[in-house]
Amino acid sequence: MEETATKSRSLSIPFAIIIAGALIAGAVFIEKTPAAPSSNTAAAGETQNQEITLRPVSSADHLYGNPAADIIIVEYSDLECPFCKVFHQTLTQLMNDYGKSGKLAWVYRHFPLTELHSKALTEAEASECAAEIGGNDAFWKFVNRIFAVTPSNNGLDLAELPRIAASIGLNQQAFESCLASGKYQAKIKADYDDAYTAGARGTPYSVILAGGQKIPVDGAQPYSVVKAVIENILAEKNGPAGQQAVPTLIP
Repeated sequence: MEETATKSRSLSIPFAIIIAGALIAGAVFIEKTPAAPSSNTAAAGETQNQEITLRPVSSADHLYGNPAADIIIVEYSDLECPFCKVFHQTLTQLMNDYGKSGKLAWVYRHFPLTELHSKALTEAEASECAAEIGGNDAFWKFVNRIFAVTPSNNGLDLAELPRIAASIGLNQQAFESCLASGKYQAKIKADYDDAYTAGARGTPYSVILAGGQKIPVDGAQPYSVVKAVIENILAEKNGPAGQQAVPTLIP
């Protein structure tokens, strides 16, 4: 009982930080969602006491970092969402800080809000074609480049997609053939459905997995907010007298 109470007290700190961070973190909400907030400010942490169900992380995912990391952040993102563009930089910085030591891994899943960004689905398909041709590294290079060049909010000229593919060393003809086929629409739909089941109602939406914990992160929370959550989890994992517990990474 005492261990459970201690865990509850320790987790109250990051949740409080996430909720406070919601005041300055934006998210684009799905317009058709019933009772969605009228503003674009995420109610971060509001699902913390609800059961979060998401697809287990597997080799089929686009994972950056150590698959056996202490903490895995599963992000649901839209390549034309301006807040996703900001949060992509945040997660990149966190991976630089924690990924190199194997403590943190990042999983990217698609959540294109086509009601708002009609080009987002095509861009998501393009990233899957990049992965097909060049593997996981090519997927991440492609996504990084998309976020680097898009003005967001449907601002990217789709004619740039083959050029981006070529710029990261992919065969442009093979890429264009793959993209024209539409073969990855079902995979992206599966990611979309998984996001909704996990509690996503806007982008970006993430779930932090550590041990048996599933911590929701709504919106483009600042670096300091997510870092505080990570530090709290790592401190809890080390436990008293530096003893380390073995986490169950995949729920």
